[in-house]
Parts: sequence; structure tokens; C-alpha cells
Amino acid sequence: MNASVKKINKLALVISIPAFILYKGSRERNKIDEDINAWIEQNFPDCKNLSVFLKLHILLFEVKEFRNLFYMRIGRGKILKKILKTFIYAPMDSLYLNTESSKIGGGLYIQHGFSTIVIAKSIGKNCWINQQVTIGWIDGRGCPEIGNNVHIYSGAVVVGNIKIGNNVVIGANTTVTKDVADNCTVVGSHALIIERNGKKVKELL
Repeated sequence: MNASVKKINKLALVISIPAFILYKGSRERNKIDEDINAWIEQNFPDCKNLSVFLKLHILLFEVKEFRNLFYMRIGRGKILKKILKTFIYAPMDSLYLNTESSKIGGGLYIQHGFSTIVIAKSIGKNCWINQQVTIGWIDGRGCPEIGNNVHIYSGAVVVGNIKIGNNVVIGANTTVTKDVADNCTVVGSHALIIERNGKKVKELL
């Protein structure tokens, strides 16, 4: 048995049964599976071969940010959900996920969700968001559409009715208010593209 399971009292597994019931009945179950695998890969790689129930339990027990994502995904089961949030697995109160789960691809990973706001038109698969990121509206003109495999580093601001392409990296403390094409790395307060399709460039967005 790996270290992550050893340190959890077996009796504690009982408290995750309501969460597992909600998981089993969720319409977003396939996406939750992708989320679980992404978070286990980053946080507890030695747990990859465990059952879904054990992996879900470990993440809910250990990682507050995952709880927020899980509650967004499950949608249904208001009574069980309220019991979990109030008495068992409290979510992170400074992480706001205000995007429909159906509009977010599986495998979303939020590393250090402190002071993070996510309001997007849609988010693709396997995206990674760091702490103190703001994704949202600007001047009532809509919110971003984010592609697949996008990594948004700490302190970045991505706002407005814009499109962020696939395989984009947005650097720490970068402000993005215009569209970003696929395969770009963007940095700086003026959103400087420093890489496009694997080649070094230097152009303002």
C-alpha cells in the first residue's frame, strides 16, 4: 500500500461514501474521471492504480481546490451536496468557479486556487490554472473562450469577449484582453508573444 493511503484511517473512508454516490449519479462522470486522473497525476502519482473511490477520497480529503471543482461538476443531489460542503469537505472559500460544468472540458487542474476567479464562456480539456488568476468579464462585453491544453500562471488576468487558442501558455502576471492564436506563449503586462509554433518571436498581442 502506498504512503498516501497508509496515512488515511480506514474508518475515514466512510465519510466519502456520499461523495461517491454523487459521483456515480453525475451526468459529468466522464469529466470527473478525467479531473481525478489529472489531479492524482500532479499530487499523488503513486496512487494512479488505486480504485476511483480511493482516488476520489484522497483528493477530497487532502485537496480543497479539488472540492470546488467536484461540487461544480456533480450538479445534482442538493441535500447530499450540502451535507458534504457544510459538515465534511468544506470548499476553498477564495476559489470561485462560475462557469457551467458542461462548458468545461475534463482534466481541469487548479494549482493553489487562492484568490482565483474563473468566469469563462467555455474552457477546453486539460487546462491548468494557478493562484490569483482572474478569468472573467470586462465592461459587460463578455468573457473568454479558452481552448485545450492552456496553462495560465499565477496572477494572470484574462478578460473580455476573447478567444484563447489551444496549447497556449499565459505567463505570470500577464494581462490578456485580445485573442491569442494556437501554440503561443504570452508574457508581460502588455501581453508580449515570445513564442509561436515553437519559434522564438517578440510581438505585441
